[in-house]
Amino acid sequence: MNFESLKNFMDHLTGWRIPGNSVSVCLDGKEVFSYQSGYADVEKQIPMTKEHYVNLYSCSKPATVTAAMQLYEKGLFRLDDPVYAYIPEFKDLYIEDGQGVRKAEKPMTLWNLFTMTSGLSYNTKRPSFEKARALTDGKMDTLTVLRCLAEDPVSFEPGTVFQYSLSHDVLAGVVEVISGQKFRNYMQEHIFEPLDMKATFNSDPVADRMAQQYKFVDGRPEDLVAQQAGAIREDGGVAVPVGHRVNGLVFGPEYDSGGAGIVSSVAEYSKFCAALACGGVGATGERILEEKTVDLMRTPQLNEAQRTKFCAPHYAGYNYGLGVRTRTNITPGTLGNIGEFGWGGAAGANVLIDPDLKLSVFYAHHMLNPQETYYQPRLRDAVYSCLRK
Repeated sequence: MNFESLKNFMDHLTGWRIPGNSVSVCLDGKEVFSYQSGYADVEKQIPMTKEHYVNLYSCSKPATVTAAMQLYEKGLFRLDDPVYAYIPEFKDLYIEDGQGVRKAEKPMTLWNLFTMTSGLSYNTKRPSFEKARALTDGKMDTLTVLRCLAEDPVSFEPGTVFQYSLSHDVLAGVVEVISGQKFRNYMQEHIFEPLDMKATFNSDPVADRMAQQYKFVDGRPEDLVAQQAGAIREDGGVAVPVGHRVNGLVFGPEYDSGGAGIVSSVAEYSKFCAALACGGVGATGERILEEKTVDLMRTPQLNEAQRTKFCAPHYAGYNYGLGVRTRTNITPGTLGNIGEFGWGGAAGANVLIDPDLKLSVFYAHHMLNPQETYYQPRLRDAVYSCLRK
């Protein structure tokens, strides 16, 4: 193994558009490579470290799915259970798809939540959110928000197609109902503490060691001078600081976003990734999932009709499993293994897990509009090329 190519790629990214980044590569649960490049705060010239906190956004989803699958292993639900069995407000489901509003023919199931085929969306401008805000005096506890969300029509008949959405936020609510614990407390007790993830939080504000969060704004340098923030790149565009803890998908102080709520560091979240790569067993020796359950998570779930919207360029060669992309074929000119799985986040976090090699990679930068189509496949290929050397 020689990780010089991965190091060079990390440096390339920070010389291109990314303010700062960090990566941890583990084999058989042990870290074999760690590297950081660029800055956690460009303006203050604070170098990036693997202990800096970042918003994981959608890299929270694999952990949420893991929490739910723990309850599945105990026989506390079936994947074909209707969501309304746990959150009754989802029983009367209506569809609004541009052809009027009509009653859904099928119930929304837990499988639909896991696989993003529920018909839900990421439209947070619906009246249901304002209703929940009024009912909770702005605290937005998870179940009240979800009960209000259930009043909104969905986009299509459940099970029809993949659509990225708040499905895993609803799944977090189901975990809360079944377990009898607030979702953040369940995560702490059953995932974070067993894996010795002492600096990982679900929806809790963190100030110390939080990397500055940026948003990349495309444009010509002459159009962006007025921004006066970040380094203007030669190819156009600028990374503008937007605030360390800004996360528009955590709707209030009592809201646990299963889809986007975790705050962690590369040093910490790599422990979770390594556990999944090792059949559900962490470096602490604690088991968070059975190996066969990890295999179920990475089993392709979508048929050809359902995956018509699962079509982003960086999904080439992948299907969708239970909350994760899962590799089904090696497209020409790329590296890796069938069965590798993971997911990415809105500010540049990325999980890559290959249980067949007991390989896990957790990478993060902290920039909205994270350039995932560019960096994710190149990061994967760089990792696998390093393993060959």
